[in-house]
Amino acid sequence: MKTPPAALDATTPEPRMYRVVADSIVQLIAAEGMQPGQRLPAERELSARLGVSRASLREALIALELGGVVEVRSGSGVYVSIQAAQAKPSPEVGPGPFEVLAARRMIETEVAGLAAKNATDSAIDAILTAVLEMERDHEDRASNEQADRNFHLALARATGNTALVGAIDYLWNQRGTLWHKLKEHFQTEELRKQTLIDHRNILAAIAAHDVAGARQAMRAHLERVTRTFSRA
Repeated sequence: MKTPPAALDATTPEPRMYRVVADSIVQLIAAEGMQPGQRLPAERELSARLGVSRASLREALIALELGGVVEVRSGSGVYVSIQAAQAKPSPEVGPGPFEVLAARRMIETEVAGLAAKNATDSAIDAILTAVLEMERDHEDRASNEQADRNFHLALARATGNTALVGAIDYLWNQRGTLWHKLKEHFQTEELRKQTLIDHRNILAAIAAHDVAGARQAMRAHLERVTRTFSRA
């Protein structure tokens, strides 16, 4: 009797796309004999050669930077690191930033709509407090980030669904080393200022109990973040 092929172990996670792309970049560096200090092809060319999106490419490059394989120089390009020969593969660091953003667009858009439907006066006051904290602490990056977290959690609490609060808290905690390194390289002051406007727009829609408007405002906010982090 013929033995059937072994079933895929359901407990074995699929390799994350940025790890697959990172391995392809390492292979390209080796195949082309690129030396420390040598500049990699521009992102547009590299993404075309590897057949991947700019977002996946950026996640991979950041992972390689964390592993010491490449050096990302904002405004200049990506270079083979001087320490590349001694570099070790970067450890698994959770979902990629664009994976997290995609999940947030799906979930937080509906959270905003539900918050607009169910928010009490006290819930709206909590959202306003987080907005005011973000505006007050705009120049203090750590405090501003905490206020940003408070804003999104306050929206989730406004839905009246504690499971959604847990889901938003989980997604926020996925903003790990890849996320922060990506933000360090590609977040702009324009995006930071626009985020304050976006949050005001979300708050206004929720306060008006405008379900469609709250969904639209949240979707626009998260799409803006995604565009900023993925474009040249």
